[in-house]
Amino acid sequence: MEKSFPCWYRFLATTLTILTLNACAYTGGLKAFTTDGCSYFPDGTNDHKDLWLRCCLEHDITYWHGGTYKERLAADLALRECVRDFGEPVTAQIMLGGVRVGGSPYWPTQFRWGYGWPYLRSYKKLTSEELKLVAEKLRQYRQNQKENKQ
Repeated sequence: MEKSFPCWYRFLATTLTILTLNACAYTGGLKAFTTDGCSYFPDGTNDHKDLWLRCCLEHDITYWHGGTYKERLAADLALRECVRDFGEPVTAQIMLGGVRVGGSPYWPTQFRWGYGWPYLRSYKKLTSEELKLVAEKLRQYRQNQKENKQ
């Protein structure tokens, strides 16, 4: 007699297989830096629309290139402190909660930790070669921003 597995078990097994194959097939370089501001959160108050946008930009740069778990925690705490410095301690704490939950490298989102790298890079210290690539991509981004303002 053939044994039948529940539907949820087959779904879970298939999902884990796909994720494992993706992780094993990890290749690829760092994509150009992009930012969406404060990712599904206001960039400021009603009176000052871009009040803490600079905080989110700095946070996005760190999230884009990724790194270790400790580096992510430091980036998230720096975001909280930056927004708090604008006199918004409650907003700062809400944002910290959001990035701690929503910024995991395991979520398949455009704002996950290490979003500049192919999916499932996880937490990984950047090599000296990767740090040089990060610096070059940021230089290109800033040059493009400067040219677009002119």
